[in-house]
Amino acid sequence: MRVLLDHDTCQGHACCQDRCPEVFSTDDVEGKCVLLMQDVPPNLQDKARKAVMNCPEGALSIAGE
Repeated sequence: MRVLLDHDTCQGHACCQDRCPEVFSTDDVEGKCVLLMQDVPPNLQDKARKAVMNCPEGALSIAGE
């Protein structure tokens, strides 16, 4: 599973980081999402998918979905 980020759309709510800190972090300068990995391993896919679905701005997506 590959996670995609639209950095311009992100508003820095950090909901993704709260739900899946193994995949998502926050930039110290802008406070926006940073992907720690784009290709999510199987053991983190459920958590990452929930984080993507809970982005209030819709800045995150999953390739092919």
